[in-house]
Amino acid sequence: MSGAAPAPAPSRIDARIERLHALYPRLIDLRLERLERLLEALGHPERRLPPTIHVAGTNGKGSVCAFLRGMAEAAGLRAHVYTSPHLVRFNERIRLAGALVSDDELDAALDEVERVNDAAPITVFEAITAAAFVLFAARPAEIAIIEVGLGGTFDATNVIPPPAAAAITAISLDHREFLGETETVIAAEKAGIMKPGSRAVTGFQTPDVLAVLESRAKAAGVPLAARGRQWRIMKQGEGAVYEDEEGRLELPRPALPGAHQFDNAGIAIAALRAGGFGLDQAAFARGMAAAEWPARLQRLGPPLASLLPAGSELWLDGAHNPGGAQALAEVLAGWEGPTHLVVGMKQAKDVAEFLRILLPQAASVQAVVEPGQHLALPVEAIIEASGGVATAGPDVEAALRRLAADGTPKRVLVCGSLYLAGVILARQEAAPAQG
Repeated sequence: MSGAAPAPAPSRIDARIERLHALYPRLIDLRLERLERLLEALGHPERRLPPTIHVAGTNGKGSVCAFLRGMAEAAGLRAHVYTSPHLVRFNERIRLAGALVSDDELDAALDEVERVNDAAPITVFEAITAAAFVLFAARPAEIAIIEVGLGGTFDATNVIPPPAAAAITAISLDHREFLGETETVIAAEKAGIMKPGSRAVTGFQTPDVLAVLESRAKAAGVPLAARGRQWRIMKQGEGAVYEDEEGRLELPRPALPGAHQFDNAGIAIAALRAGGFGLDQAAFARGMAAAEWPARLQRLGPPLASLLPAGSELWLDGAHNPGGAQALAEVLAGWEGPTHLVVGMKQAKDVAEFLRILLPQAASVQAVVEPGQHLALPVEAIIEASGGVATAGPDVEAALRRLAADGTPKRVLVCGSLYLAGVILARQEAAPAQG
């Protein structure tokens, strides 16, 4: 991309991550034994966490975590948060009592993990998870919000004791090479975070998926609160109403745009109530209105937006699987006027199904790859998956300039990959420093 910011110099955190990569070449290996061994050697920090909400699912996990954090902090609770992946800085993955972990804190925790692990095989995600638990155990807080990395039963985060509440977001087809070929099989894997002694909540699910979750919850002796049964949330005027057995909440619209965010906000409320965190209506309302989560229908400004004619809109979303595409398609259908898509995707994603869902709502589609985009699918592969409908960007800036050529305002949505979103946001952040 012409005019792109230079790549930042590797940090000491990056150097540690590279060393950890060398210990175990497989990026994903869904087993718990390696991490359990390491945590035992570290003195079991996972057993010294504050009351936890564990979040699994295919789509919406990060948004639910954002609502959980916003609501908890609005109530004055100190919240630890562990999410993945990061978009720009590695530190985004860990929040300590309300603030992003500093380089010094993260470096010290990773140093302890490396020292205690003593070069034994460990995946990077397992090491990062151990570091997060070390940090969380050392800092007082009233709640820990932990997002599953992949799956549920055998995900590294599932070494924690039974959480105060397990939250399961929308289930869709993703990571089938690890989790299974059908939504019901994937749901059974996600359901592994529901443990005896905890409570569980879920949002909108297909009947078959909900049946799996209910069966797994019953087998574990875990009460499950599902949207449309034990709780409900709906639009009302310019706001929203949430209802469950504890009563009715009058709320503002979710701060994150899109109808699917009502579901995510409702899951957060249901989980906080199920976990007994004692929030009142004011805290739920403030948190719902203040939640922030980058690259989820985020409107972008300069410098990229400046490439389009005056009056244009430039949006960024990290949706990358069929479920995410469906949520985006519903948003686009509700917008007035045409929307042009700029799509860059990761290898191994179901790009054909992603595009099949979105193409009917798109005025045009351009396929892109950005320098530094992790495991990017080639432009030609995206075009082929679109049935020849998409054209080559071949990068975001060139695609925007092409759309701007006739001088008329446009609405443009960049989507398809959280890694693409991270590259775009990093460039946006770097722009002011470039003058």
